[in-house]
Amino acid sequence: MTAVHGSTVEIPTLDGTADAYFVHPAGGGPHPGVLLYQDAFGPRPALNAMADRLAAEGYAVLLPNVFYRQGRAPVVELPPHIDHDNRGALFARLMPLMQGLTPDLVVADAHAYLGWLADRPQVADGPVGVTGYCMGARLALHTAGAHPDRVAAVGGFHGGRLATDQPDSPHLAAATMTAEAYFGHADQDQSMPPEQQERLEAALTEARVTHRCEVYRGAGHGYTQSDTSDFDAAATERHWAALLDLFGRTLRR
Repeated sequence: MTAVHGSTVEIPTLDGTADAYFVHPAGGGPHPGVLLYQDAFGPRPALNAMADRLAAEGYAVLLPNVFYRQGRAPVVELPPHIDHDNRGALFARLMPLMQGLTPDLVVADAHAYLGWLADRPQVADGPVGVTGYCMGARLALHTAGAHPDRVAAVGGFHGGRLATDQPDSPHLAAATMTAEAYFGHADQDQSMPPEQQERLEAALTEARVTHRCEVYRGAGHGYTQSDTSDFDAAATERHWAALLDLFGRTLRR
Protein backbone atom coordinates (compact mmCIF):
# COMPACT_ATOMS: atom_id res chain seq x y z
CA MET A 1 0.00 0.00 0.00
CA THR A 2 1.36 3.40 -0.99
CA ALA A 3 2.26 5.69 1.91
CA VAL A 4 0.21 8.86 2.09
CA HIS A 5 0.57 12.28 3.66
CA GLY A 6 -2.50 13.97 5.10
CA SER A 7 -3.00 17.32 6.79
CA THR A 8 -5.67 19.79 7.83
CA VAL A 9 -5.87 22.76 5.47
CA GLU A 10 -7.91 25.94 5.17
CA ILE A 11 -9.62 27.06 1.99
CA PRO A 12 -10.76 30.66 1.44
CA THR A 13 -14.34 30.92 0.19
CA LEU A 14 -16.76 33.75 -0.50
CA ASP A 15 -18.28 33.23 2.96
CA GLY A 16 -15.20 32.62 5.07
CA THR A 17 -12.73 29.77 5.45
CA ALA A 18 -13.50 26.10 5.02
CA ASP A 19 -11.46 23.63 7.04
CA ALA A 20 -10.61 20.48 5.09
CA TYR A 21 -8.51 17.33 5.06
CA PHE A 22 -6.03 17.02 2.17
CA VAL A 23 -4.18 13.78 1.52
CA HIS A 24 -1.94 12.59 -1.29
CA PRO A 25 0.70 9.93 -1.96
CA ALA A 26 3.83 10.66 0.03
CA GLY A 27 6.10 10.38 -2.99
CA GLY A 28 6.07 11.09 -6.70
CA GLY A 29 3.40 13.11 -8.36
CA PRO A 30 1.65 15.21 -9.26
CA HIS A 31 -1.49 13.10 -8.98
CA PRO A 32 -5.04 13.41 -10.34
CA GLY A 33 -7.23 15.49 -8.04
CA VAL A 34 -10.36 14.21 -6.33
CA LEU A 35 -12.97 16.15 -4.38
CA LEU A 36 -14.62 13.91 -1.77
CA TYR A 37 -17.93 15.10 -0.38
CA GLN A 38 -19.00 14.08 3.10
CA ASP A 39 -22.14 12.51 4.43
CA ALA A 40 -24.18 14.50 6.97
CA PHE A 41 -21.83 13.65 9.83
CA GLY A 42 -18.90 15.32 8.13
CA PRO A 43 -15.13 14.91 8.18
CA ARG A 44 -14.06 12.58 10.98
CA PRO A 45 -11.62 9.67 11.38
CA ALA A 46 -13.78 7.19 9.42
CA LEU A 47 -14.17 9.53 6.45
CA ASN A 48 -10.52 10.61 6.60
CA ALA A 49 -9.62 6.93 6.35
CA MET A 50 -11.63 6.68 3.13
CA ALA A 51 -9.74 9.66 1.73
CA ASP A 52 -6.49 7.97 2.77
CA ARG A 53 -7.42 4.80 0.93
CA LEU A 54 -8.20 6.74 -2.23
CA ALA A 55 -4.91 8.64 -1.94
CA ALA A 56 -3.05 5.35 -1.57
CA GLU A 57 -4.39 4.46 -5.03
CA GLY A 58 -2.59 7.47 -6.48
CA TYR A 59 -4.93 10.43 -6.06
CA ALA A 60 -4.69 13.80 -4.32
CA VAL A 61 -7.89 14.00 -2.29
CA LEU A 62 -9.63 16.99 -0.73
CA LEU A 63 -12.31 16.36 1.90
CA PRO A 64 -13.87 19.73 2.86
CA ASN A 65 -16.12 20.46 5.80
CA VAL A 66 -19.13 21.68 3.84
CA PHE A 67 -20.75 22.98 7.04
CA TYR A 68 -17.84 25.36 7.72
CA ARG A 69 -20.24 28.30 8.04
CA GLN A 70 -21.39 26.77 11.33
CA GLY A 71 -17.89 25.96 12.62
CA ARG A 72 -14.99 23.60 12.21
CA ALA A 73 -15.53 19.86 11.91
CA PRO A 74 -17.11 18.17 13.65
CA VAL A 75 -19.79 20.85 13.85
CA VAL A 76 -21.85 18.46 16.01
CA GLU A 77 -20.21 16.30 18.65
CA LEU A 78 -20.24 12.73 17.39
CA PRO A 79 -20.24 9.47 19.34
CA PRO A 80 -17.58 6.86 18.50
CA HIS A 81 -20.28 4.76 16.83
CA ILE A 82 -23.39 6.17 15.14
CA ASP A 83 -26.35 3.84 15.51
CA HIS A 84 -30.13 3.86 15.53
CA ASP A 85 -30.21 4.95 19.16
CA ASN A 86 -28.32 8.22 18.64
CA ARG A 87 -28.94 8.90 14.95
CA GLY A 88 -32.25 10.70 15.49
CA ALA A 89 -30.83 13.24 17.91
CA LEU A 90 -27.87 13.88 15.61
CA PHE A 91 -30.07 14.44 12.58
CA ALA A 92 -32.30 16.82 14.50
CA ARG A 93 -29.26 19.08 14.80
CA LEU A 94 -27.82 18.38 11.35
CA MET A 95 -30.97 18.69 9.23
CA PRO A 96 -31.10 22.52 9.35
CA LEU A 97 -27.48 22.61 8.20
CA MET A 98 -28.22 20.27 5.32
CA GLN A 99 -31.28 22.25 4.28
CA GLY A 100 -29.34 25.51 4.48
CA LEU A 101 -26.70 24.29 2.04
CA THR A 102 -28.51 25.47 -1.08
CA PRO A 103 -27.42 24.62 -4.63
CA ASP A 104 -26.10 28.17 -5.06
CA LEU A 105 -23.89 27.81 -1.98
CA VAL A 106 -22.74 24.36 -3.12
CA VAL A 107 -21.69 25.71 -6.50
CA ALA A 108 -19.90 28.72 -5.01
CA ASP A 109 -18.04 26.51 -2.55
CA ALA A 110 -17.15 24.01 -5.27
CA HIS A 111 -15.52 26.82 -7.23
CA ALA A 112 -13.31 27.53 -4.20
CA TYR A 113 -12.48 23.86 -3.61
CA LEU A 114 -11.61 23.19 -7.25
CA GLY A 115 -9.57 26.38 -7.47
CA TRP A 116 -7.62 25.39 -4.36
CA LEU A 117 -6.87 21.97 -5.82
CA ALA A 118 -5.70 23.52 -9.09
CA ASP A 119 -3.12 25.58 -7.19
CA ARG A 120 -1.58 22.61 -5.35
CA PRO A 121 1.74 21.29 -6.67
CA GLN A 122 0.69 17.77 -5.64
CA VAL A 123 -2.30 17.90 -8.02
CA ALA A 124 -1.89 17.17 -11.71
CA ASP A 125 -3.20 19.53 -14.36
CA GLY A 126 -6.34 18.36 -16.05
CA PRO A 127 -9.76 17.12 -14.99
CA VAL A 128 -10.71 16.02 -11.49
CA GLY A 129 -13.01 13.40 -10.07
CA VAL A 130 -15.77 13.97 -7.53
CA THR A 131 -17.26 11.38 -5.22
CA GLY A 132 -19.99 11.89 -2.65
CA TYR A 133 -21.68 9.88 0.07
CA CYS A 134 -25.28 10.25 1.27
CA MET A 135 -25.89 14.02 1.02
CA GLY A 136 -22.49 14.26 -0.68
CA ALA A 137 -23.88 12.60 -3.79
CA ARG A 138 -26.21 15.58 -4.17
CA LEU A 139 -23.26 17.96 -3.86
CA ALA A 140 -21.31 15.93 -6.40
CA LEU A 141 -24.06 16.26 -8.99
CA HIS A 142 -24.39 20.01 -8.50
CA THR A 143 -20.60 20.39 -8.76
CA ALA A 144 -20.36 18.38 -11.98
CA GLY A 145 -23.21 20.31 -13.58
CA ALA A 146 -21.71 23.68 -12.69
CA HIS A 147 -18.11 22.80 -13.63
CA PRO A 148 -18.26 20.64 -16.76
CA ASP A 149 -14.85 21.92 -17.81
CA ARG A 150 -13.19 20.56 -14.65
CA VAL A 151 -15.07 17.46 -13.57
CA ALA A 152 -14.52 14.32 -15.63
CA ALA A 153 -15.98 11.73 -13.29
CA VAL A 154 -18.71 11.59 -10.64
CA GLY A 155 -19.32 8.79 -8.18
CA GLY A 156 -22.37 8.88 -5.91
CA PHE A 157 -23.05 6.28 -3.22
CA HIS A 158 -26.17 5.75 -1.11
CA GLY A 159 -27.28 9.24 -2.12
CA GLY A 160 -30.70 10.47 -1.06
CA ARG A 161 -33.24 12.73 -2.78
CA LEU A 162 -31.17 12.93 -5.96
CA ALA A 163 -34.17 13.15 -8.30
CA THR A 164 -37.09 14.93 -6.73
CA ASP A 165 -39.86 16.95 -8.37
CA GLN A 166 -38.39 20.22 -7.08
CA PRO A 167 -37.00 22.85 -9.50
CA ASP A 168 -33.52 22.58 -7.98
CA SER A 169 -33.36 18.78 -7.87
CA PRO A 170 -29.79 17.48 -8.25
CA HIS A 171 -30.64 15.24 -11.21
CA LEU A 172 -31.26 18.31 -13.37
CA ALA A 173 -27.50 18.91 -13.34
CA ALA A 174 -27.23 16.09 -15.88
CA ALA A 175 -28.18 18.57 -18.61
CA THR A 176 -24.84 20.39 -18.32
CA MET A 177 -22.57 17.56 -17.15
CA THR A 178 -19.75 16.23 -19.29
CA ALA A 179 -18.47 13.85 -16.59
CA GLU A 180 -18.94 10.10 -16.69
CA ALA A 181 -21.09 9.04 -13.75
CA TYR A 182 -21.58 6.02 -11.52
CA PHE A 183 -24.25 5.68 -8.84
CA GLY A 184 -24.49 2.88 -6.30
CA HIS A 185 -27.96 3.00 -4.78
CA ALA A 186 -28.90 1.14 -1.60
CA ASP A 187 -32.09 -0.83 -2.03
CA GLN A 188 -32.97 -0.40 1.66
CA ASP A 189 -32.75 3.39 1.33
CA GLN A 190 -36.10 5.13 1.67
CA SER A 191 -34.54 8.47 0.66
CA MET A 192 -33.85 7.15 -2.87
CA PRO A 193 -36.90 5.07 -3.86
CA PRO A 194 -37.23 3.33 -7.23
CA GLU A 195 -39.12 6.23 -8.82
CA GLN A 196 -36.24 8.59 -8.05
CA GLN A 197 -33.73 6.05 -9.30
CA GLU A 198 -35.66 5.86 -12.56
CA ARG A 199 -35.89 9.66 -12.83
CA LEU A 200 -32.14 10.01 -12.36
CA GLU A 201 -31.43 7.31 -14.93
CA ALA A 202 -33.77 8.96 -17.44
CA ALA A 203 -32.13 12.39 -16.96
CA LEU A 204 -28.64 10.98 -17.48
CA THR A 205 -29.76 9.06 -20.55
CA GLU A 206 -31.57 12.04 -22.07
CA ALA A 207 -28.49 14.23 -21.55
CA ARG A 208 -26.32 11.53 -23.14
CA VAL A 209 -24.16 11.29 -20.06
CA THR A 210 -22.06 8.15 -20.00
CA HIS A 211 -23.22 6.46 -16.83
CA ARG A 212 -23.98 3.33 -14.87
CA CYS A 213 -26.50 3.11 -12.04
CA GLU A 214 -26.59 0.00 -9.89
CA VAL A 215 -28.68 -1.12 -6.93
CA TYR A 216 -26.81 -2.75 -4.07
CA ARG A 217 -29.20 -5.42 -2.82
CA GLY A 218 -29.51 -5.68 0.94
CA ALA A 219 -27.53 -2.48 1.56
CA GLY A 220 -28.83 0.40 3.65
CA HIS A 221 -28.37 4.13 3.52
CA GLY A 222 -24.80 4.79 4.63
CA TYR A 223 -23.37 1.39 3.73
CA THR A 224 -19.82 2.74 3.23
CA GLN A 225 -19.56 4.49 6.59
CA SER A 226 -17.55 2.24 8.91
CA ASP A 227 -18.47 4.07 12.12
CA THR A 228 -22.22 3.61 11.66
CA SER A 229 -24.62 0.73 12.14
CA ASP A 230 -25.44 0.78 8.41
CA PHE A 231 -21.91 -0.23 7.42
CA ASP A 232 -21.82 -3.14 4.99
CA ALA A 233 -18.32 -4.46 4.29
CA ALA A 234 -19.23 -6.31 1.09
CA ALA A 235 -21.13 -3.33 -0.37
CA THR A 236 -18.26 -1.04 0.58
CA GLU A 237 -15.74 -3.16 -1.30
CA ARG A 238 -18.08 -3.21 -4.30
CA HIS A 239 -18.16 0.59 -4.11
CA TRP A 240 -14.36 0.77 -4.08
CA ALA A 241 -14.08 -1.43 -7.13
CA ALA A 242 -16.58 0.69 -9.05
CA LEU A 243 -15.08 4.02 -7.98
CA LEU A 244 -11.49 3.05 -8.75
CA ASP A 245 -12.55 1.68 -12.12
CA LEU A 246 -14.33 4.95 -12.91
CA PHE A 247 -11.43 7.16 -11.87
CA GLY A 248 -8.85 4.91 -13.50
CA ARG A 249 -10.58 5.25 -16.88
CA THR A 250 -11.38 8.95 -16.73
CA LEU A 251 -8.56 10.60 -14.77
CA ARG A 252 -5.52 8.60 -15.92
CA ARG A 253 -5.66 9.02 -19.68
